[in-house]
Amino acid sequence: MKLDANLLGPLDGVAERAAQMEALGYDGLITAEINHDPFFPLLLAAQTTERVDLMTGISVAFARNPMLLANIGWDLQEFSAGRFVLGLGSQIKPHITKRFSMPWSHPAARMQEIIEAIRAIWDCWDTGEPLGFRGEFYRHTLMTPMFSPGPNPFGNPRIALAAVGPLMTRVAGRVADCFIAHAFQTADYLRDVTLPALSEGLAESGRDRSDIEVSCPLFVVSGLTEAETAERKTSSKQQIAFYGSTPAYKGVFDHHGWGDAQPELNRLSKQGKWVEMADVIDDTMLDHFAVVGEPHELAGKIKSRFGGLVDRIQFSIPSDSPDIWGPVATSIREI
Repeated sequence: MKLDANLLGPLDGVAERAAQMEALGYDGLITAEINHDPFFPLLLAAQTTERVDLMTGISVAFARNPMLLANIGWDLQEFSAGRFVLGLGSQIKPHITKRFSMPWSHPAARMQEIIEAIRAIWDCWDTGEPLGFRGEFYRHTLMTPMFSPGPNPFGNPRIALAAVGPLMTRVAGRVADCFIAHAFQTADYLRDVTLPALSEGLAESGRDRSDIEVSCPLFVVSGLTEAETAERKTSSKQQIAFYGSTPAYKGVFDHHGWGDAQPELNRLSKQGKWVEMADVIDDTMLDHFAVVGEPHELAGKIKSRFGGLVDRIQFSIPSDSPDIWGPVATSIREI
Protein backbone atom coordinates (compact mmCIF):
# COMPACT_ATOMS: atom_id res chain seq x y z
CA MET A 1 0.00 0.00 0.00
CA LYS A 2 1.35 3.41 -0.95
CA LEU A 3 1.52 6.15 1.66
CA ASP A 4 0.98 9.81 0.81
CA ALA A 5 1.45 12.93 2.93
CA ASN A 6 -0.23 16.31 2.86
CA LEU A 7 1.92 19.18 1.65
CA LEU A 8 -0.12 22.13 2.87
CA GLY A 9 0.47 25.65 4.06
CA PRO A 10 2.42 28.65 2.77
CA LEU A 11 5.28 28.26 0.32
CA ASP A 12 8.01 29.08 2.82
CA GLY A 13 9.69 25.81 3.79
CA VAL A 14 7.74 23.63 1.33
CA ALA A 15 10.84 22.42 -0.48
CA GLU A 16 12.53 21.34 2.75
CA ARG A 17 9.38 19.60 4.05
CA ALA A 18 9.01 17.73 0.78
CA ALA A 19 12.58 16.40 0.96
CA GLN A 20 12.07 15.36 4.57
CA MET A 21 8.85 13.49 3.77
CA GLU A 22 10.49 11.64 0.90
CA ALA A 23 13.30 10.63 3.27
CA LEU A 24 10.71 9.31 5.77
CA GLY A 25 9.47 6.90 3.12
CA TYR A 26 6.37 8.51 1.67
CA ASP A 27 5.32 7.57 -1.86
CA GLY A 28 3.50 10.78 -2.70
CA LEU A 29 2.98 14.38 -1.64
CA ILE A 30 -0.47 15.88 -2.00
CA THR A 31 -1.62 19.48 -1.98
CA ALA A 32 -5.15 20.80 -1.66
CA GLU A 33 -6.88 23.96 -2.82
CA ILE A 34 -7.89 25.32 0.56
CA ASN A 35 -6.29 28.65 1.52
CA HIS A 36 -3.32 28.47 -0.86
CA ASP A 37 -2.74 27.61 -4.50
CA PRO A 38 -2.37 23.83 -4.98
CA PHE A 39 0.14 23.92 -7.84
CA PHE A 40 2.95 26.19 -6.62
CA PRO A 41 4.04 23.89 -3.73
CA LEU A 42 4.49 20.99 -6.14
CA LEU A 43 6.79 23.06 -8.32
CA LEU A 44 9.01 23.65 -5.29
CA ALA A 45 8.75 20.04 -4.14
CA ALA A 46 9.85 18.79 -7.56
CA GLN A 47 13.18 20.56 -7.04
CA THR A 48 14.06 18.76 -3.81
CA THR A 49 12.65 15.27 -4.43
CA GLU A 50 13.39 12.49 -6.89
CA ARG A 51 10.97 9.64 -6.25
CA VAL A 52 7.61 10.71 -4.82
CA ASP A 53 4.47 11.34 -6.83
CA LEU A 54 3.31 14.96 -6.75
CA MET A 55 -0.48 15.28 -6.77
CA THR A 56 -3.11 17.94 -6.37
CA GLY A 57 -5.74 16.43 -4.16
CA ILE A 58 -7.61 18.40 -5.18
CA SER A 59 -7.48 21.40 -7.46
CA VAL A 60 -10.94 22.84 -8.16
CA ALA A 61 -11.72 21.90 -11.75
CA PHE A 62 -14.67 24.23 -12.30
CA ALA A 63 -12.68 27.26 -11.15
CA ARG A 64 -10.59 26.82 -14.33
CA ASN A 65 -10.98 25.64 -17.90
CA PRO A 66 -9.46 22.66 -19.75
CA MET A 67 -6.79 24.70 -21.54
CA LEU A 68 -5.44 26.18 -18.31
CA LEU A 69 -5.37 22.75 -16.66
CA ALA A 70 -3.72 21.20 -19.70
CA ASN A 71 -0.94 23.82 -19.65
CA ILE A 72 -0.34 23.49 -15.91
CA GLY A 73 -0.36 19.70 -16.14
CA TRP A 74 2.11 19.68 -19.04
CA ASP A 75 4.55 21.99 -17.25
CA LEU A 76 4.48 20.19 -13.89
CA GLN A 77 4.81 16.81 -15.59
CA GLU A 78 7.87 17.95 -17.50
CA PHE A 79 9.46 19.76 -14.55
CA SER A 80 8.96 16.81 -12.19
CA ALA A 81 10.28 14.28 -14.74
CA GLY A 82 6.95 12.49 -15.02
CA ARG A 83 5.79 12.47 -11.39
CA PHE A 84 2.82 14.85 -11.54
CA VAL A 85 -0.77 13.68 -11.02
CA LEU A 86 -3.51 16.17 -11.87
CA GLY A 87 -6.07 15.61 -9.13
CA LEU A 88 -9.41 17.30 -9.78
CA GLY A 89 -12.56 17.84 -7.75
CA SER A 90 -15.83 19.64 -8.28
CA GLN A 91 -16.29 21.46 -4.95
CA ILE A 92 -19.93 22.35 -4.23
CA LYS A 93 -22.17 24.86 -5.96
CA PRO A 94 -21.97 27.77 -3.45
CA HIS A 95 -18.17 27.80 -3.64
CA ILE A 96 -18.10 27.67 -7.44
CA THR A 97 -20.71 30.36 -7.95
CA LYS A 98 -20.05 32.61 -4.92
CA ARG A 99 -16.33 32.15 -4.19
CA PHE A 100 -14.96 31.60 -7.70
CA SER A 101 -17.77 33.35 -9.64
CA MET A 102 -17.88 30.53 -12.17
CA PRO A 103 -20.82 28.65 -13.73
CA TRP A 104 -22.29 25.52 -12.16
CA SER A 105 -24.45 22.95 -13.93
CA HIS A 106 -24.60 19.17 -14.29
CA PRO A 107 -21.37 18.62 -12.30
CA ALA A 108 -20.85 14.94 -13.17
CA ALA A 109 -21.34 15.45 -16.90
CA ARG A 110 -19.27 18.64 -16.84
CA MET A 111 -16.44 16.88 -14.99
CA GLN A 112 -16.30 14.05 -17.50
CA GLU A 113 -16.17 16.57 -20.31
CA ILE A 114 -13.45 18.68 -18.72
CA ILE A 115 -11.23 15.58 -18.41
CA GLU A 116 -11.98 14.53 -21.98
CA ALA A 117 -11.16 18.06 -23.18
CA ILE A 118 -7.83 18.12 -21.32
CA ARG A 119 -6.86 14.84 -22.94
CA ALA A 120 -7.94 16.12 -26.36
CA ILE A 121 -5.64 19.13 -25.92
CA TRP A 122 -2.74 16.90 -24.90
CA ASP A 123 -3.40 14.66 -27.90
CA CYS A 124 -3.26 17.70 -30.16
CA TRP A 125 0.10 18.67 -28.69
CA ASP A 126 1.35 15.08 -28.99
CA THR A 127 0.36 14.51 -32.59
CA GLY A 128 0.17 17.95 -34.15
CA GLU A 129 -3.32 17.12 -35.41
CA PRO A 130 -5.89 19.96 -35.42
CA LEU A 131 -7.66 20.62 -32.13
CA GLY A 132 -11.35 19.93 -32.49
CA PHE A 133 -13.02 19.30 -29.17
CA ARG A 134 -16.71 20.22 -29.22
CA GLY A 135 -18.68 19.36 -26.14
CA GLU A 136 -21.76 20.56 -24.34
CA PHE A 137 -19.80 22.68 -21.86
CA TYR A 138 -16.39 23.24 -23.48
CA ARG A 139 -15.22 23.93 -27.03
CA HIS A 140 -11.54 23.99 -27.98
CA THR A 141 -11.00 24.39 -31.71
CA LEU A 142 -7.96 26.65 -32.05
CA MET A 143 -4.32 25.68 -31.55
CA THR A 144 -1.49 27.26 -33.51
CA PRO A 145 2.15 26.07 -33.38
CA MET A 146 3.15 29.08 -31.26
CA PHE A 147 0.87 27.97 -28.44
CA SER A 148 1.63 24.25 -28.51
CA PRO A 149 4.46 22.96 -26.29
CA GLY A 150 4.59 19.78 -28.34
CA PRO A 151 4.76 16.24 -26.97
CA ASN A 152 5.67 15.95 -23.32
CA PRO A 153 9.00 14.10 -23.00
CA PHE A 154 7.64 12.23 -19.96
CA GLY A 155 4.22 11.45 -21.37
CA ASN A 156 1.00 13.05 -20.24
CA PRO A 157 0.16 13.26 -16.53
CA ARG A 158 -2.23 10.88 -14.91
CA ILE A 159 -5.57 12.39 -13.96
CA ALA A 160 -7.16 11.68 -10.59
CA LEU A 161 -10.75 12.50 -9.72
CA ALA A 162 -12.21 12.97 -6.26
CA ALA A 163 -15.84 12.02 -5.73
CA VAL A 164 -18.41 11.49 -3.00
CA GLY A 165 -21.72 10.65 -4.67
CA PRO A 166 -22.38 7.77 -7.07
CA LEU A 167 -22.69 9.92 -10.21
CA MET A 168 -19.25 11.49 -9.87
CA THR A 169 -17.77 8.19 -8.70
CA ARG A 170 -18.99 6.52 -11.89
CA VAL A 171 -17.36 9.33 -13.89
CA ALA A 172 -14.06 8.48 -12.16
CA GLY A 173 -14.50 4.88 -13.21
CA ARG A 174 -15.13 5.92 -16.80
CA VAL A 175 -12.35 8.44 -17.41
CA ALA A 176 -9.87 8.79 -14.51
CA ASP A 177 -6.54 7.07 -13.88
CA CYS A 178 -6.90 7.42 -10.12
CA PHE A 179 -9.93 7.73 -7.88
CA ILE A 180 -9.66 9.83 -4.71
CA ALA A 181 -12.21 8.78 -2.15
CA HIS A 182 -13.42 11.54 0.14
CA ALA A 183 -12.05 11.58 3.67
CA PHE A 184 -15.63 11.82 4.95
CA GLN A 185 -16.51 8.18 4.60
CA THR A 186 -16.05 5.02 6.57
CA ALA A 187 -14.56 1.73 5.41
CA ASP A 188 -18.08 0.26 5.39
CA TYR A 189 -19.42 3.05 3.18
CA LEU A 190 -16.43 2.70 0.89
CA ARG A 191 -17.03 -1.04 0.54
CA ASP A 192 -20.82 -0.97 0.31
CA VAL A 193 -21.52 2.18 -1.68
CA THR A 194 -18.48 3.89 -3.21
CA LEU A 195 -16.53 1.02 -4.75
CA PRO A 196 -19.61 -0.59 -6.37
CA ALA A 197 -20.35 2.75 -8.08
CA LEU A 198 -16.71 2.93 -9.20
CA SER A 199 -16.98 -0.58 -10.63
CA GLU A 200 -20.06 0.45 -12.62
CA GLY A 201 -18.12 3.29 -14.22
CA LEU A 202 -15.17 1.03 -14.97
CA ALA A 203 -17.46 -1.49 -16.65
CA GLU A 204 -19.04 1.26 -18.78
CA SER A 205 -15.59 2.12 -20.14
CA GLY A 206 -14.54 -1.49 -20.64
CA ARG A 207 -12.08 -1.42 -17.74
CA ASP A 208 -11.77 -3.27 -14.46
CA ARG A 209 -10.48 -2.55 -10.96
CA SER A 210 -6.85 -3.12 -11.96
CA ASP A 211 -7.07 -0.19 -14.39
CA ILE A 212 -7.54 2.47 -11.70
CA GLU A 213 -5.70 3.37 -8.53
CA VAL A 214 -7.86 4.03 -5.46
CA SER A 215 -6.59 6.60 -2.97
CA CYS A 216 -8.21 7.29 0.38
CA PRO A 217 -7.36 10.13 2.80
CA LEU A 218 -7.60 8.95 6.41
CA PHE A 219 -8.29 10.59 9.71
CA VAL A 220 -5.65 9.24 12.10
CA VAL A 221 -5.78 9.82 15.85
CA SER A 222 -2.44 8.97 17.39
CA GLY A 223 0.54 10.56 19.07
CA LEU A 224 3.61 10.08 21.20
CA THR A 225 1.93 11.63 24.26
CA GLU A 226 -1.59 11.76 25.67
CA ALA A 227 -1.73 15.47 24.96
CA GLU A 228 -0.75 14.98 21.33
CA THR A 229 -3.34 12.24 20.87
CA ALA A 230 -6.04 14.36 22.52
CA GLU A 231 -5.21 17.26 20.23
CA ARG A 232 -5.56 15.06 17.15
CA LYS A 233 -8.82 13.63 18.49
CA THR A 234 -10.29 17.11 18.85
CA SER A 235 -9.07 18.32 15.45
CA SER A 236 -10.39 15.15 13.74
CA LYS A 237 -13.82 15.58 15.31
CA GLN A 238 -13.90 19.20 14.17
CA GLN A 239 -12.98 18.27 10.62
CA ILE A 240 -15.49 15.41 10.49
CA ALA A 241 -18.17 17.77 11.82
CA PHE A 242 -17.27 20.37 9.18
CA TYR A 243 -17.66 17.84 6.37
CA GLY A 244 -20.79 16.38 7.93
CA SER A 245 -22.56 19.74 7.92
CA THR A 246 -22.80 19.55 4.12
CA PRO A 247 -26.17 18.09 3.01
CA ALA A 248 -24.54 16.24 0.11
CA TYR A 249 -22.65 14.07 2.61
CA LYS A 250 -25.71 13.01 4.63
CA GLY A 251 -25.72 9.58 2.99
CA VAL A 252 -22.62 8.55 4.92
CA PHE A 253 -24.36 9.29 8.22
CA ASP A 254 -27.51 7.55 7.00
CA HIS A 255 -25.55 4.42 6.13
CA HIS A 256 -24.68 4.02 9.81
CA GLY A 257 -28.00 5.16 11.25
CA TRP A 258 -26.69 8.61 12.29
CA GLY A 259 -28.91 10.64 9.96
CA ASP A 260 -30.01 13.07 12.67
CA ALA A 261 -26.44 14.31 13.06
CA GLN A 262 -26.27 15.99 9.67
CA PRO A 263 -29.10 18.53 10.05
CA GLU A 264 -27.83 19.38 13.53
CA LEU A 265 -24.34 20.03 12.17
CA ASN A 266 -25.81 22.08 9.35
CA ARG A 267 -27.79 24.17 11.85
CA LEU A 268 -24.71 24.83 13.97
CA SER A 269 -22.61 25.73 10.92
CA LYS A 270 -25.13 28.39 9.91
CA GLN A 271 -24.78 29.86 13.39
CA GLY A 272 -21.01 29.92 13.04
CA LYS A 273 -20.55 27.48 15.94
CA TRP A 274 -17.61 25.69 14.36
CA VAL A 275 -16.02 24.60 17.64
CA GLU A 276 -19.28 23.37 19.19
CA MET A 277 -19.99 21.23 16.13
CA ALA A 278 -17.31 18.76 17.23
CA ASP A 279 -19.48 17.75 20.22
CA VAL A 280 -21.97 16.15 17.81
CA ILE A 281 -19.30 13.64 16.76
CA ASP A 282 -19.18 11.10 19.59
CA ASP A 283 -16.40 8.55 20.10
CA THR A 284 -18.32 5.81 18.28
CA MET A 285 -18.58 7.97 15.17
CA LEU A 286 -14.92 8.91 15.49
CA ASP A 287 -13.90 5.25 15.65
CA HIS A 288 -15.70 4.62 12.34
CA PHE A 289 -14.32 7.66 10.53
CA ALA A 290 -10.79 7.60 11.96
CA VAL A 291 -8.05 5.10 12.67
CA VAL A 292 -7.42 5.48 16.40
CA GLY A 293 -4.46 3.90 18.17
CA GLU A 294 -0.88 4.03 19.34
CA PRO A 295 1.74 4.57 16.62
CA HIS A 296 2.78 0.90 16.63
CA GLU A 297 -0.87 -0.15 16.16
CA LEU A 298 -1.61 1.97 13.10
CA ALA A 299 -0.36 -0.35 10.37
CA GLY A 300 -2.34 -3.31 11.70
CA LYS A 301 -5.51 -1.29 12.10
CA ILE A 302 -5.21 0.23 8.64
CA LYS A 303 -4.65 -3.21 7.14
CA SER A 304 -7.66 -4.76 8.89
CA ARG A 305 -9.93 -1.88 7.86
CA PHE A 306 -8.72 -0.93 4.38
CA GLY A 307 -6.63 -3.86 3.16
CA GLY A 308 -7.90 -4.99 -0.23
CA LEU A 309 -10.05 -1.87 -0.65
CA VAL A 310 -7.54 0.86 -1.50
CA ASP A 311 -4.15 1.12 -3.18
CA ARG A 312 -2.82 4.15 -1.39
CA ILE A 313 -3.72 6.10 1.72
CA GLN A 314 -3.10 9.69 2.64
CA PHE A 315 -2.26 11.12 6.02
CA SER A 316 0.60 13.05 7.54
CA ILE A 317 2.65 11.76 10.44
CA PRO A 318 4.81 14.19 12.42
CA SER A 319 8.22 14.77 10.89
CA ASP A 320 9.96 15.84 14.10
CA SER A 321 10.44 12.28 15.42
CA PRO A 322 11.85 10.28 12.48
CA ASP A 323 13.06 7.48 14.77
CA ILE A 324 9.43 6.77 15.71
CA TRP A 325 7.42 7.82 12.68
CA GLY A 326 9.84 6.61 10.01
CA PRO A 327 9.26 2.94 10.95
CA VAL A 328 5.49 3.62 11.09
CA ALA A 329 5.58 4.88 7.51
CA THR A 330 7.62 1.86 6.43
CA SER A 331 5.26 -0.62 8.09
CA ILE A 332 2.23 0.99 6.43
CA ARG A 333 3.87 0.84 3.00
CA GLU A 334 4.45 -2.89 3.50
CA ILE A 335 0.74 -3.64 3.93
